[in-house]
Amino acid sequence: MNSQNLKIVCTSRLLLQYKEVNNIVHTVNFLCSISGSAGKPIALLANFFPLEQQPTFVALYQYQVDFNPSIDSRKLKAALLFTHDEMLGKVKAFDGGILYLPKKLQEKVCKRNFDDTKIQITITLTNELPQTSPQFLQVVNIIFRRLLAAIEMKEIGRHYFNPSLKVDIPRHKLSVMPGFATSILQYENAILLGADIAHKIIRTDSVLDIMYSLYNDQRGGGSFYDKVFKALVGSIVLTRYNNKTYRVDDIDWEKRPTHKFKLHNGDEISYVDYYKKNYEITVNDLDQPLLVSKPKKKDLNRGMKDNIYLLPELCTLTGLSDDVRADFSVMKDVATHTRIAPEGRCKKLTDFIRVMNSNPKVQTEMNGWGLRFSQNLLELQGRVLPPEAISQGQVPLSYRPEDCDWSRDMRGKRLQSVVNLTDWIAIATKRDGGSAGDLVDTLIRVGGPMGMRINQPMVCELQNDRNETFLETLRKNLTERIQMVLIVVPNNKKDRYDAIKKFCCVEHPVPSQVVVARTLSKKQMLMSVATKICIQMNCKLGGEVWTVEIPLTKLMVIGIDTYHDSSQKGKSVGGVIASLNTNLTRFYSTVTHQTQHQELIDGLVASLNGALRKYHEVNGVLPEKIIVYRDGVGDGQLPTVFGHEVPQLLEALKKGGGSNYNPKLAVIVVKKRINARFFAKNNSNVSNPVPGTCVDNEVTKPEWYDFFLVSQSVRQGTVTPTHYNVIWDQTGLKPDHMQRLSYKLTHLYYNWPGTIRVPAPCQYAHKLAFLVGQSLHKDPSLDLADKLFFL
Repeated sequence: MNSQNLKIVCTSRLLLQYKEVNNIVHTVNFLCSISGSAGKPIALLANFFPLEQQPTFVALYQYQVDFNPSIDSRKLKAALLFTHDEMLGKVKAFDGGILYLPKKLQEKVCKRNFDDTKIQITITLTNELPQTSPQFLQVVNIIFRRLLAAIEMKEIGRHYFNPSLKVDIPRHKLSVMPGFATSILQYENAILLGADIAHKIIRTDSVLDIMYSLYNDQRGGGSFYDKVFKALVGSIVLTRYNNKTYRVDDIDWEKRPTHKFKLHNGDEISYVDYYKKNYEITVNDLDQPLLVSKPKKKDLNRGMKDNIYLLPELCTLTGLSDDVRADFSVMKDVATHTRIAPEGRCKKLTDFIRVMNSNPKVQTEMNGWGLRFSQNLLELQGRVLPPEAISQGQVPLSYRPEDCDWSRDMRGKRLQSVVNLTDWIAIATKRDGGSAGDLVDTLIRVGGPMGMRINQPMVCELQNDRNETFLETLRKNLTERIQMVLIVVPNNKKDRYDAIKKFCCVEHPVPSQVVVARTLSKKQMLMSVATKICIQMNCKLGGEVWTVEIPLTKLMVIGIDTYHDSSQKGKSVGGVIASLNTNLTRFYSTVTHQTQHQELIDGLVASLNGALRKYHEVNGVLPEKIIVYRDGVGDGQLPTVFGHEVPQLLEALKKGGGSNYNPKLAVIVVKKRINARFFAKNNSNVSNPVPGTCVDNEVTKPEWYDFFLVSQSVRQGTVTPTHYNVIWDQTGLKPDHMQRLSYKLTHLYYNWPGTIRVPAPCQYAHKLAFLVGQSLHKDPSLDLADKLFFL
């Protein structure tokens, strides 16, 4: 049998593929079922609507349409073709070359003449598309987008929105436009329409207004041009006259609205005249510069090589900047419109499908194709995994499984393992000296019950808050005996934070804790703040806080995530976190670098070598099983991860452990940004499913080994599940084991006394990549690699 055509067939589905690497075919161990059985059954609804076929449906028919002589204009082609409705019928989909019909024409090749035989149209049947065909799904998605336009939804970016229902928030100069994110795909047993509520957040003022505001605001000094560049470049703007979105790549300070550009026909026209003629818009400011949007890869493939120039006066910013996201007041007001509880979300979704199905235009179109959407949300069954037993210092912690928050029961208990703090430095300005002193005293007080002995630090009081003063103080006082540096800063100025972290993580490696003075201002909160800081400092010194039971031995879990470096365009930082102990609570961390938004990690070999050496140093043996959780990967990148990173991992394991080392490897892609939502059915009511809810049927993909896991509890809105896709598996672990392990790992993130959305190693990898990409821009010292210094 030819290995290139090898398929592994089992009773439930074809599992993972093989991959040829260096002329060696690597296969995966396969399972005869990739659904779990552990846990209690739970009745669920999901935000999917089945696509139903009417009795008249047989297939879709694909035709090649040729014009003689040939015609370039797609609109003209469609106009000529659609004059033959008596033959083609009322419903059709045409892209300029391929025609799709719900019926089979009587002749396989039809020829029609137009305009006294000057143009001949030839229609040739090329394919019959059953419901299982990928092309069938493409056509149905095209038809559905047309139906959304019929109910007056506007396409903005990738989703459809209803501008007439937008809500203004005048206080923050924002408006929230409701809409839907939709896709029609083949799932486990049926084709489903996935629909979730989306919101487009738009500034109510124009980009030009923002530029004027920056010009008039002279606080903080600095160049006006630099301020505008920082505020606008990289952001997404919406052109209100046609509801299209563009990325701002640059600002042309020389060009003006009076400048001319070439139209497709070669004529030249000024921007002022163009908008007046085409949109009846009068441009008011003739001295404004123009925004530049460079063509994307897909535009270049279509022959669009010229930059697109936009008028700031006619553009509005979309989304929320980092500064705005940091404003609690803004986020609270936005959340009242965007965070929708399960009951309200289900109602909006069923109202949406009801409007679709009752619209006369939609009914005519869908009936013509022989298709219809179910009126009801998809019903399915999930499972609630057993709650995890958590212990802290060998003492069990009690918590409500539906909340997954054990912060109350942690109080007064010893941490799992502690590192005493005997030699450390506390640095603060003279102004913040009192707050820093109170914090130090409180840290010493809260450390005792945790089992952590904290001595008095060396206190350094600064005369000013200049960056260089902080760094010079560190240089003068840092010795090899110093275990930790605590620095109280007057505000969250980024350049100061970056300078301190670069000094402490790269130049003179020492764990550091930076605290903004404002967080110490409320005396009644100081005990709570100090407790959290003390736990974090213990982690940064190499200590552990709590554990869950991990039944597997000789196991290494690796978390990988990427973050785009803010200082270098096209550069990305990859964080790689590998567990070192049986409890999966101690880690070895490294970073790798990539270029041009690859989301790939070419330095995996070096990272894995270091992790394996450290694991052997700690345990005396190498791990027998290695499970990699890979975050930050879209569905379109799965083949690349499978073809690029899996071979690198296999190669790294060989190099790190020797030619005879052959551990069992699994690679799981973790996705947080998904549109799937689940709702627990409780008689006539719906609510968020409880943490531990697992779904591995109905809405999973037939070609994947995947499952959804709800691991956290939310107080507002609808909980978002996390999607896990096992793209490589040699471990022989059952689906139940994979699901239980993934859930256990969501309990082990020490920055939060509860469960999180992703396995802890992924979140640690994100924190590391974020620190390097935002602040360090260099590799941290390997002296810190076995500590959670990046928390």
